Amino acid sequence: MLHVALDILSWISILAGLFFILVGTLGVLRMPDIYTRLHAAGMTDTMGAGFMILGMCFQAGLHLLALRLLLVYVFLLFTSPISTHALARAALSGKVEPYRAPFEGGD
Repeated sequence: MLHVALDILSWISILAGLFFILVGTLGVLRMPDIYTRLHAAGMTDTMGAGFMILGMCFQAGLHLLALRLLLVYVFLLFTSPISTHALARAALSGKVEPYRAPFEGGD
């Protein structure tokens, strides 16, 4: 019975991770400039990978493999924001201007 519950929790976590990764992919495709694309990718890849790794930990059980998966996630938690920041700084130093929506208001 416990094995079935862990399988269900595992698949729910993996599907939640897949959802976040797909939403992030759509965000990257739909956003107008590099800065908003970095935001869409940076926020959702960490959450998506977290849920995917959690689902894999449920499958692995209380073994050394689960600890390795958690260490991979900790590594991802540190490297994802750093790489996003580095890409944004490179875009700024390359004089890439943020997108500004055209003004449509007016009296």
